[in-house]
Amino acid sequence: MGDPLKGIDILTSNERPRNWRYTSSAGPVRSKFLLYLRDQQKIMGTECSTCGRVYVPARSVCLECYEDMGKWVEVSKRGVLETYTIVYQQSPIFRWDSPFAIGVIKLDGADTGLVHRLGEVDFKQIRVGMRLEAVFAELPKGDIRDIDYFRPVGMA
Repeated sequence: MGDPLKGIDILTSNERPRNWRYTSSAGPVRSKFLLYLRDQQKIMGTECSTCGRVYVPARSVCLECYEDMGKWVEVSKRGVLETYTIVYQQSPIFRWDSPFAIGVIKLDGADTGLVHRLGEVDFKQIRVGMRLEAVFAELPKGDIRDIDYFRPVGMA
């Protein structure tokens, strides 16, 4: 067998285009979730009418029983940190300077976790189980970053 890449030009990392442009749609369910964030600063989930699980971010189909999810419910802006990581390596995919922390927050009233940035937190004080609350962006744009970050409860 010959070399399958023989005769094919390979882009090296310094030749690869850096500013690819993609077009995508959030879809009807995720769009509604994002509009609630942007316009009302409400965190909404969808509840399964069969098993009662509440998904945040909202989903159209339950992952447990595969039923359509048509019921919208507001969940709390507060929740519990389930897991986290501290990012020390700067990368162009992150808009924040390193180091920063990202966690999975299970909001009160939800059965799933929301991945988001942690702010106003001492890295030495972060712990699983700590209570956090959403801090909304001053200039909402209609995406998940309308929640600017989650901070420890009582930091306001």
